Amino acid sequence: MYKMAVLGDYDSIYGFATLGLDTFPMTDPAEAAKELHRLASNEYAVIYITENLAAQMEHEIEKFKEQKLPAIILIPGVFGNTGKGVEGVKKSVEQAVGSDILFSN
Repeated sequence: MYKMAVLGDYDSIYGFATLGLDTFPMTDPAEAAKELHRLASNEYAVIYITENLAAQMEHEIEKFKEQKLPAIILIPGVFGNTGKGVEGVKKSVEQAVGSDILFSN
């Protein structure tokens, strides 16, 4: 059975444990990159990463873009929203649907 995980600073991710997700508090991008690879090879289908942490490890996240699993989804943290998470979802939907779903006339 596939699992879901959340990586990021403790304050941003601790609430996800109540939803049944495995949480991995970390702020060091090098450690987070190692953890990302470990999770990806251990039946984690969805890995949420705070936007702040993801910004520091973009190169590592890019390595998973062409793979089916895991799906890596950026989420805002307590330090604010950079818009990267929404941008990523928007691009995925545009690719699947063929048009910009947020564009309105």
